[in-house]
Amino acid sequence: MADKKQEFPAQHQDRKPGIEKEMHPRPLCEGKWYKGSGKLKGKKAIITGGDSGIGRAISIFFAKEGADVSIVYYDEHQDARDTKKMVEEEGANCLLLSGDLGSSSFCQKVTEKTKEEFGAINILVNNAAYQPLQYDLETLTDQQLLRTFKTNIFSYFYMSRACIKYLAKGDTIINTSSVTAYRGSSHLLDYTSTKAAEIGFTRALAKSLAKREIRVNAVAPGPIWTPLTPSTFPAEDIKNFGKQTLMDRAGHPEEVAPSYVFLASQDASYFTGTVLHPNGGEIVNT
Repeated sequence: MADKKQEFPAQHQDRKPGIEKEMHPRPLCEGKWYKGSGKLKGKKAIITGGDSGIGRAISIFFAKEGADVSIVYYDEHQDARDTKKMVEEEGANCLLLSGDLGSSSFCQKVTEKTKEEFGAINILVNNAAYQPLQYDLETLTDQQLLRTFKTNIFSYFYMSRACIKYLAKGDTIINTSSVTAYRGSSHLLDYTSTKAAEIGFTRALAKSLAKREIRVNAVAPGPIWTPLTPSTFPAEDIKNFGKQTLMDRAGHPEEVAPSYVFLASQDASYFTGTVLHPNGGEIVNT
């Protein structure tokens, strides 16, 4: 197994969202140590933000477990093509869909194209995120606030609403929140707010869909090495990324993906409205 306690050299990407192939070292996503056992055999999944980072790892791990995957992303086309190749190498089918998840009409199109391609939708993973650095409420523009909320929480509503008509008993929705929802981050004011909103959305939707036996859960990762990091923070800050955890390091996407496999599978048949915390031991008030 690769040594995950490694130093991250200073680096920054001006482009948002970031590009995984430009990161060094590259995030560990493939889970070469992980052996699938058919937990998701025959399932059809939509994963937003599935082109890179945590979304890439989820896509690969779902494929290892037998699921076909529809990857939704903004415009990181090469990252998406690389992920598609990795998914197909696991023997699964992969559909790539590019567009703005802040548009309800695009979200509707995603579900329709996935249903047409795969014949069903069993798992929705709301994972796409926009993370701008923002210390001062007084300088937070309406434009930035709207973009952050449209990407991080409106899209969760849009995608869930569009998918619900295709979901059946035993199917599931999994939302990606963050440790920031619990500890707050003074430098990520609007991002933190959306991550907290996702927790409330998860718990409310779980209650709403309980009678239909559709489970809704969330994962709140700690500091994970993904393209969001170098595209958000100043280059010098990268050197200390993840040092606040008990493990004294950032996590990698492949260390988070098994949480999604668990919640998507029958192993989690008695889990709904809950949140898993793969965060390296960072102490939070859950």
